[in-house]
This record gives sequence, structure tokens and C-alpha cells, in this order.
Amino acid sequence: MFIEIYLLIQVAIIPVLVSEFHLGLLEASLVATMPSIAALLMNIPSGFLADRFSTNHLLFASMLIEGVSALVISQTNSFWALVVGAACMRIASPIYHIPGLSQISRLAKPERMSRSVGLHNALGNVGSAAGLISLAFFLSTTIGWRGIYLFWSFPIIIWGFVLLTSSQLKIKQSKKRENPVVGRSSRLSLLFTPALLIFLAVVAIREIGGTGSSTFTTTYFVDVRNLSEITASLIFGLGPVTGIVGSLGGGYIAERLGARKALSWVILFCAVSLMTLSMATHLYLLATLYLTYTLFSSALWSPMNTIVASITPETDRGLSYSFYFFTEGLIDSIAPSIAAGVIELSSVWHIFPFSVAFFIASLVILQFLPRFQRK
Repeated sequence: MFIEIYLLIQVAIIPVLVSEFHLGLLEASLVATMPSIAALLMNIPSGFLADRFSTNHLLFASMLIEGVSALVISQTNSFWALVVGAACMRIASPIYHIPGLSQISRLAKPERMSRSVGLHNALGNVGSAAGLISLAFFLSTTIGWRGIYLFWSFPIIIWGFVLLTSSQLKIKQSKKRENPVVGRSSRLSLLFTPALLIFLAVVAIREIGGTGSSTFTTTYFVDVRNLSEITASLIFGLGPVTGIVGSLGGGYIAERLGARKALSWVILFCAVSLMTLSMATHLYLLATLYLTYTLFSSALWSPMNTIVASITPETDRGLSYSFYFFTEGLIDSIAPSIAAGVIELSSVWHIFPFSVAFFIASLVILQFLPRFQRK
């Protein structure tokens, strides 16, 4: 929950930053781009760390980095210091997610993997919702957006020390390698199967569409639909609330239909709901359609994480997740700038058909993923 508190706040305050620091959209997009680059660079090292160190040490490090970075951001009056602080903060994400998901995949029974990941993602949505709803509160006061960073930093740091002393998490990789003499190149050849490569292609293409639209959603609400910054942030903040239901539902559907088929249906519904959103004008219809979209987009993560665990060996599960998050991070780092370029050449509205096109492309490629899954 805590690791996701600030996940969407940088994006939600883009209209506020544009006004306060007199920025263009391309400059403002650095708030989303630079943190993604920082997370990208940390993904592969986190995979090696996850397979070699105790989970509680890595989770403590992630909480400490996030909390201290939030404290720094809360005291800055410089846009570039904000960008650097946000980039440092995002380093915490792969340090948490890769060992965390690796541990879940080892502890959960195979038939309950999707449901376990769904619960994990639902709690992440609780964190995102708490951050965005509290942001709407601080924006309505004289404290402003800096207050949100100060408010959550202390409980996050305290929770880090709780994790450090927890006996429940002092677990390293559960199984030794069956063949310790296998070289690194052989391990990578076993890891990078056609199934994994196809899946990573799906992740990359879908992420362009998802990141492009989410980065400028509040900008669209404010500039095109003439909503106030507070109203836009509030609607944006309600997204993770429906994401709680979406995450739990995604885990249940993946368990019932299979991860591949569930992911196909969810991507399709994401594309349909996002295109419908672009045609809405009334406030309540905008909010309803946006929440519908976030419901389906949150349901993506359970089948995606389950697929990673199903098509990769357990002994290299941390490294498998690191390549998965590396692919996401790579796209996250460039997609906001690509989306900003599309907007600069046309209008904010065109980000919707742009995103939908990538959703459909990822759905087509997903059909080439083998139906069998390696145990």
C-alpha cells in the first residue's frame, strides 16, 4: 500500500506544476519520464538482489528511499529539484516489487497465484487512492501539493523499520538450483523462451497506450472539458478506488479463465472504455467512464504477473520479474514524451485514439502466446 501512495500524484499535479512553474507540456512530462528512467535503471539490479538477499532488508530499503525522497520534495521550491526527488522516489518501486512478487510466487499455491496477486494489487490501489484523495484535500487548502509529500513520509519511514524487524520476511530464495554448474548464458537461454519474448512485446506495446493516456488524463479534464484542477484530481483519485475491485476481479477471472484468456478480454475492454471516454462531455459521464476504464486497467496486473510466474523457472523468478519491470520501465520513461509530442502536433483529445491503437496491437500479439504454461 505505502509503495503506491505517490505513484499517480506526480501525474495528477501536472496542471498545477504547469501553472506554478510556467512550464510547457513537454517540460511537465519530465515529472513522469525521469522517475520512470530511474526505475528502469534499477530493475535489473533489483532482480539479482531479490534472488540473493532477505526480503525484509529490500523492503526496508524501499520504504526508507521513498519516505526520505518525499521529505525532500515537500521542502523544494524548484521544479528541477522536484524532478530529481521524484526520480529518487521511483527507485523504491523495483526494490519493492521484484522481491515482493518473487516471494508471493514462492509462497502462493499455483492454483491460487492469480488471486494472491489480485489481493496484492488491490492493496496497491488502496495506496494510490489514499494518495490521490488526500492530494485533493491538500490542494483545497493553503498548504498545497507539497503537504501530501510531507504528510505520508513519516508513516512510510516508520513502516520501513517495522519491516526490517519482521521475522515473517527474513526469507531468501526458497529453492537451490538443481544444476549449480549451469553458466549464466545457459540460464539466460532457458529464461528467454519464445513465450517470454512474446509476452514482453505485449507488455511494451500495451504500456505505450496505457501510460500515454494516464499521463495526460487530468490535463484533458482541465483543458478540454473545463473541469477545475481540484475536480480533475478528485476524479483521477477515485480511479484507484475502483482499481481495488478491478484487481480482485482480475485475480478471480484469471483463476477461472486462465491468465492468457483473462488478459485478452481485459485489454479489449480497456480499449473500448477508453475510446468511449473520449466522446463523453458531461461531468458524471466522464467520471463514470473513467472509473470504468480504471476498473479494467487494474484488472490487467493479476493475469500479467501470473503469466510471468507461469512461463519462467522459479530459481530465476526475481530475474524474470526484473526483465518484466525493465520492459515496463523502459516504455514508462519514453511514453509520456511521445504522448506529449502527439498532443503538441494535434490536441489533447488525440491521445485517446493513439492509446487505443496500441491496446489493440498488444491484444493481437497476445494471441501468439503459447497456450501451454511451463510449471
